[in-house]
Amino acid sequence: MENQNPQELPKEPVQLFSADFWEQLSFEGKSFCKLDQQGNLILIADQHYPERVLSHINEQSAPTVIQALCDKFKEVQQKTDELKQELEQSAEPIRLQGKLQRLKAYLLNANAIGDYPPLFAFVTEKQNLIQEQLKANEQVRKTLVEKAQLLKDSEEFKNTTEAFRELVEEWKKAPYIEKEASDKLWEQIESARNHFYERKRHFQESLDIEMMQNLDLKLELCEKAESMIQSENWKETSEAYKQLMETWKSIGRVASAEKNDDLWNRFVSAKNQFFDRKSGHQNQIMEEQEANYIAKLNLVEQAEQIKESTNWKDTAAVYARILEDWKAIGKVPFEKAEELWNRMQAAKDHFFNAKRQQAETYKVGLEDNYAQKKALLERIETIKNATDWRDATQEINELLATWKTIGPIPREYGDSLWEEFIAARQHFFKRKDEDREARKGKFIQQVSSRLQQSKNFLATIDEELAEDESKLAEFKEILAGTGDEDAKDKEIKANLVKLVEQIEKRIPNRIAKRGDVLAQIEELEQKLSEKEK
Repeated sequence: MENQNPQELPKEPVQLFSADFWEQLSFEGKSFCKLDQQGNLILIADQHYPERVLSHINEQSAPTVIQALCDKFKEVQQKTDELKQELEQSAEPIRLQGKLQRLKAYLLNANAIGDYPPLFAFVTEKQNLIQEQLKANEQVRKTLVEKAQLLKDSEEFKNTTEAFRELVEEWKKAPYIEKEASDKLWEQIESARNHFYERKRHFQESLDIEMMQNLDLKLELCEKAESMIQSENWKETSEAYKQLMETWKSIGRVASAEKNDDLWNRFVSAKNQFFDRKSGHQNQIMEEQEANYIAKLNLVEQAEQIKESTNWKDTAAVYARILEDWKAIGKVPFEKAEELWNRMQAAKDHFFNAKRQQAETYKVGLEDNYAQKKALLERIETIKNATDWRDATQEINELLATWKTIGPIPREYGDSLWEEFIAARQHFFKRKDEDREARKGKFIQQVSSRLQQSKNFLATIDEELAEDESKLAEFKEILAGTGDEDAKDKEIKANLVKLVEQIEKRIPNRIAKRGDVLAQIEELEQKLSEKEK
């Protein structure tokens, strides 16, 4: 019997209940339960949740099962207290709304006996507060949209350009709202800003095109560099900074040397801030992982010392405490992690394999695992259509990691829960990939449009240059053929000489401008080629 699977233990013969069996039972939380004629132990319905069966008992199994269900409620309370503490300590409690939803789903299915209404009241209160905060935060961002609409038709190009930059900075610092709502509001700001810059570009056509383009490009690079300072995607962001630096080197100077230096200092400052954070992060991780290794090694040694114990209840509690401590410690160096975890698992498995005879308690654990995974499934179904790719990806990965730590569920539920979970996860990542391809297509379309404009401009310059060269040859031919001159001939000759001088002065400028446009076309074609690869 020691190695027999708990689900395959032979069923004990059903025993009838004595008349006063339920009345004689005394345990904490009894007021929340009732027992029907078939031996089903039922959690009584409340305004927050419907009635549900917790377990099937008989007179022989009742003490063990009820004690296990009461003990399990302590874990339910602990999960609630942990989230309560996390909300109190969080700088942005609003980002924890997903965990609140998961906790509520778990409470609706938890396999435990206890006082649930206060826990539901806590969840409902926090969810209402978060929704109120989201509405307030959204109003802050709507105000910025209104400000952008007022700026888009301004004739004060210099001041308005700075005003838009300040507005973008205000947007970055604005409080959190959900990604979909944020994207819709940002599209309105982006539309207003694009409208303004399009008007600004038309207004400044008479200025030096290359210098102004360089200024806009370097300002854009500065903004991109500054937007990534707080990134924690260390590898991807490091590569992004490298690409920005290469792009910067390919851009010429702006009209003002002082402005050029200011932009460079601004760009380098943003880059240095990120890499200083990256360096500190890596050093901290190495130190923390070495400390974590020592702490986890101590836990492994504790687990190995008690693996032969037959004091099931107390030793199981010790193992639970060891595993909780293990989870709280964090990662260890990669090359040591597997060996350390294998030792912990071996010690733990040795003990719990010997403890299999406690079949009823084990079954309660299986039912609770089902409730936890069902809560995870409900949460991933809620966010599988999210557009907040980074936060949703992080939470879905967290859900998967949490799923793997929960343990098995009763065999009668089969694999459907896991299959639905994986299907939802695959649905999200398929949408994420499609969104990335769509953004790539939009970028290619924008660059292609700019390339065509530059080619049209080059054609215009070539036409004007050809016309000037033709006129110059014609005027010089007329001047060379002039014979005896009277007063009128002299006047005509003097005018022709002036025209020749004007054309000869204008041609080098057109040739220089043609070279600038060719360089711009080459740069745009390179960008397009790199993106299409």
